[in-house]
Amino acid sequence: MEYRNDQIRRQDRLLDHQEALKLLKESEYGFLSMQLPDGGGYGIPINYAWDGTSSLYIHCAPEGKKLDCIRQHPDVSFCIVGRTEIQPAKFTTAYESVHLCCRAHTDLPDEERHKALELILEKYSPQDKEIGLKYAEKSFHRTAAIRLDILTWSGKCKKKL
Repeated sequence: MEYRNDQIRRQDRLLDHQEALKLLKESEYGFLSMQLPDGGGYGIPINYAWDGTSSLYIHCAPEGKKLDCIRQHPDVSFCIVGRTEIQPAKFTTAYESVHLCCRAHTDLPDEERHKALELILEKYSPQDKEIGLKYAEKSFHRTAAIRLDILTWSGKCKKKL
């Protein structure tokens, strides 16, 4: 997982590595962009959990458009947008974001799928994790998980004027 900001055109808008890590860890959702099997584009907002090292996990049904896209074209893009503030009088927007280039993996072994669901529960339902794990176990047969291995990522921001 290489943090690379060298290809950002506006070098004056780089997001500090620690701020980027915080955004990666704490943001509510990101936008997963994929290539359709026929060559078109497909992007969706989706919840995720970071494993603390080099991968994100998302969950979904065991079949569908996401999985079809990923199985055909496993290289995907994931974008997380943090705080934004439109500044109408200045004709601009303050923002922070990270962009990740990833390789997606489907058909994960059961142990890794359990780990993925546990990470998601820890992030989104920490007070109800025990109940959530029971729920996840009951619906495990109809739940898939996707691992996004982060190859490179970058962060960009525009501070409030």
